[in-house]
Amino acid sequence: MKPIFLLELVFICSITATAQRAFVPSFTTAFPSTLMEGETSASENVKKSLMTSNNYGYALIAGGSKGIGYALAEALARRKFNLILIARGLDSLVAAKKKLETAYSIHVEYLALDLSKEYTADSIARWCTERKIPLKMLCNVAGFGGAWDYLSLPLDTLRYMVRLNVESTMALTLTLLPLLEENAPSYILNVASMAGLAPIPAKNMYASTKSAVIFFSYALRYQLKEKNISVSCLAPGPVFTKPEIVQDTKEKLGWFGNVMEVPPSRVGEIAIQKTLEHKLLIIPGTTAKITSILIRILPRKMITGIYGGVGK
Repeated sequence: MKPIFLLELVFICSITATAQRAFVPSFTTAFPSTLMEGETSASENVKKSLMTSNNYGYALIAGGSKGIGYALAEALARRKFNLILIARGLDSLVAAKKKLETAYSIHVEYLALDLSKEYTADSIARWCTERKIPLKMLCNVAGFGGAWDYLSLPLDTLRYMVRLNVESTMALTLTLLPLLEENAPSYILNVASMAGLAPIPAKNMYASTKSAVIFFSYALRYQLKEKNISVSCLAPGPVFTKPEIVQDTKEKLGWFGNVMEVPPSRVGEIAIQKTLEHKLLIIPGTTAKITSILIRILPRKMITGIYGGVGK
């Protein structure tokens, strides 16, 4: 292995774990266990009439108010899916609803909930079941982490990362499976990261949780194939969803960061298109695809060492 190749690989790999920072939630105020529906808190009859006002199926996006989640929402809205958006921030949910309904003439419901809480998945599933939502797609997008070392974080934060990145995906998928099976053919899209393709010492837990999402998706796809439910996993490289990601990418990669980066809107469009085409692992961007192949081909010990050098 030539040193120059390893140096180039270091630069390429150093950025792949930053893609998911768009989903870092605020730790200030958690929402209560009751469903906070904001503008949708009208009478049950009004809500039910809105939900049946067209013949479009529904897609539920956990973490759908900003970043890649919102890009997925737009791509689905263009295809005339009605939407259910889940996130903690009520203001961002209201803004997303208004933009999507105005631009695409679909219906958008939203629930302001903390997806890391163990009761949230059951609450969402019950809400959907009671309203007989014709659920055609579940997108598990919400996640936390990407920029911090395992050894530098308190235990509560690490547990939060595991709950949000792994447990919420597992729980929401399981509780909504009956609705997805009832409305089959249907789809599940789990959002991971290229960071999940390799052990990363400087981002140990984040990479581990995203690896869990990738492996979970592979296995679940096999388990659900006879139920006519297709499972896909999005594992993007750098996506400029926040100013700090742009700055970090350019500082580490310079012009090559611009080559690697894929805009959020493009990531959302590719992800939904490939999900509907039953693609399993989705990595947007030619450069990111090539990089992901190298990461998977090279020995794990070597990749870990490269990432470890980058993190120092």
